[in-house]
Amino acid sequence: MDRPPLSPTEFASAVTAITSAFGDPTRREIYLFVHEHPDGVTAAAVAERFALHPNVARHHLDKLVAGAYVEVAIARPPGGGAGRPSKSYRVTAPEIVIELPLRHDDVLVELLGRALAELGHDRAEHLAEEVGIDYGRAMAIPMSPGSDSHRSFQAALHAVADALTAHGFAAHAERHGDQLRIVSENCPFGGAAIEHPVICAVDRGMVRGMLEALYGQDLLTETALSLPTGGEHCVTSVHGN
Repeated sequence: MDRPPLSPTEFASAVTAITSAFGDPTRREIYLFVHEHPDGVTAAAVAERFALHPNVARHHLDKLVAGAYVEVAIARPPGGGAGRPSKSYRVTAPEIVIELPLRHDDVLVELLGRALAELGHDRAEHLAEEVGIDYGRAMAIPMSPGSDSHRSFQAALHAVADALTAHGFAAHAERHGDQLRIVSENCPFGGAAIEHPVICAVDRGMVRGMLEALYGQDLLTETALSLPTGGEHCVTSVHGN
């Protein structure tokens, strides 16, 4: 029985899903590597084989899992010991998936990485934060209560978290001891931030730019935790200047 033709929306969705999974050349190579090991591979093995940071290896594997091209198996320690279970990744089907050509996004990320390397870490981080501050101030313009009044600090912090969430960060404001901070559960920069951690300074700058515009005082922001450093989420702490 013939399948009904795909609608334009279904076709676009299918192309987007495949491109997300295989648009990165390293990710394609990782898929082939996993395919060569039917018993499965660990993220550590992938990181070692391709000279990647473990977080980057997990990011690529998780993309393949999200597209249902790779599945995860949890391996318990031998003898039922108390050791931490390990994840093993293996392909869901023996067929090789057709590769796609290099995406423009990959070229831009590669260009960004080389440009940041040429600048050096300190200069690149400073520039990234400045870009974030300017963008944060621009984001705050439609949120501002008016030129003659400013929100309370906590109200401004929650407004910043809501704005970041609207931009894909899945953020919320919280108090941690005597410290206020923004916690972002998702990074819209994806693997680019993991491969180039200096990009985290953009997030920090956006928080500072929005807060200063909404609260009306100079503040300092600090990246307390991030995905590139092994955190499960990103945390930006806020201090008075």
